[in-house]
Amino acid sequence: MQKTLAVINLSNLVKNARTVRSLIGERKFYAVVKADAYGHGGAEIASALEDVVDGFCVAITDEGAALRLAGISKPVLVLTPPLGIDDVARGEFYNLSFTVNSARTAQMIGGNPCHIKVNTGMNRFGCGIEELTDILKILSAEQIEGVYSHLYDPADEAASERQLDLFDRAEKLVKEKNPQAVSHFAASGGILSGGKYLKDGVRCGILLYGYSPEGFSAGVTPVMKVYARRAQITRFTGGGIGYVRARKNYKNIGVYRLGYADGFSRRTPLGEGPLCMDSFLSVEGEELKLVLSDAAVYAERCGTIPYEVLCSAAKRAERMYIYDG
Repeated sequence: MQKTLAVINLSNLVKNARTVRSLIGERKFYAVVKADAYGHGGAEIASALEDVVDGFCVAITDEGAALRLAGISKPVLVLTPPLGIDDVARGEFYNLSFTVNSARTAQMIGGNPCHIKVNTGMNRFGCGIEELTDILKILSAEQIEGVYSHLYDPADEAASERQLDLFDRAEKLVKEKNPQAVSHFAASGGILSGGKYLKDGVRCGILLYGYSPEGFSAGVTPVMKVYARRAQITRFTGGGIGYVRARKNYKNIGVYRLGYADGFSRRTPLGEGPLCMDSFLSVEGEELKLVLSDAAVYAERCGTIPYEVLCSAAKRAERMYIYDG
């Protein structure tokens, strides 16, 4: 097999989910499986978690459709507001819940179920508090399943407090229309902040996959490891090491079938010299080389964050799903 190998430990995944469940009690637990479950495989991750969580969050309707086709029956919230009637038609067909961020999207979704997204400071998606009254005039009580927002810097307590004050006002207005609407404010950072940030439910992403957001620490275990296969042992003839001039003499070079086209950074060596598009060179001789076991460590070397590493590391990989024991 020429592909890289991504080994996904579902026992670690479920263990991480149960750790989150212990932090939030009986509140609603929405697992975030957008971007193909942060590169881990959306359908497989959702299937492993369905008995632990109350629902799922995806970024776009196609991701939600893929979960339904995989047999996932629990609620699925699409976090990106619909951008056209095609999104609404597809979401309605697959029984997905929409995000409403404006009076326009409230009109667009018709009578379909939705969660209202309120902008409290992330300044990404969401309506302003002043728009909420108009939105609530358009939507029926029955179709409003929830109201939510997102902390932009959960490690900054003062900033989070300001956001919470705004969200409390929005929550009050929505619950006057539908007292059963689920309010969810905390993602992974908010979950670790605890207390008043937990509300009726939470949306959990990075903690499930074994990493904590910046500024926090939690007892979770990485779920993915990535391996490269050795394709050749080359006797060094002088000259280059890949696309750069060699600065020392080597005896033998192992050529591994993983490069920057597989989702790794060209400028962050995994062996000798920069990565090629489809391979890298190493003096180490194992036939199956572990290249990623801790995305946080690799992300620091790359000058990025674990989220980005996870989303790309299994880009061209064959995924293998295992349970411990």
